[in-house]
Amino acid sequence: MGCHLKRADVNVRYSFTAPTGRYTAGASNNVGSGYWGNNITSGSTVYITKNKGTTANLATTWEIHGQRKTASVPAGQISNKTPGEVFTIEWGFGQMLPVKKDMSRLAQLGLVGYDQWQVSNNGGTVIVAGVPVSASRMPYYSVQGIGFQANFILPAKDLLAFFKYYDEYAAKARPQGRTIVFGFSWTLNIPKTQPAKP
Repeated sequence: MGCHLKRADVNVRYSFTAPTGRYTAGASNNVGSGYWGNNITSGSTVYITKNKGTTANLATTWEIHGQRKTASVPAGQISNKTPGEVFTIEWGFGQMLPVKKDMSRLAQLGLVGYDQWQVSNNGGTVIVAGVPVSASRMPYYSVQGIGFQANFILPAKDLLAFFKYYDEYAAKARPQGRTIVFGFSWTLNIPKTQPAKP
């Protein structure tokens, strides 16, 4: 669900994660998550300037995880664990810049960041040195990162390419590092949008 306001766009969504893809407890080459998950997300963009060229963005996700099988290494003992719930905030400030005066090519540059916290206990048991231990005794994790994003947009062709870089400046109970993301999106207009008549 979403709505467009004069100087803002907001939306709220629900999605789920299905346990598709190969998953074997204890394997190092899993491609699936091994559990069902539910996600409640929101997104908002505030247009700071009247021409909507300067924006502030905020996206949030609340993740609720289902149970999955885990295994100790090297003993291979199987146990069940329910990962704790996680809350994530992604934010950004961006500025649109025309690459061509006719606005057929645009660049968007911005400061971006994220903050993620585990907000509830893990459930079930894990095997530590061959001994079952309550997963609720595992420490909560968190991570914070900051970086930049650059977008290149061709509005007439409905094409967007992006590059994002984050440097994690704080992490607790998990590895700390850097993230690089890049990709593109192309929107199919079916039926094709007709130009406005004069």
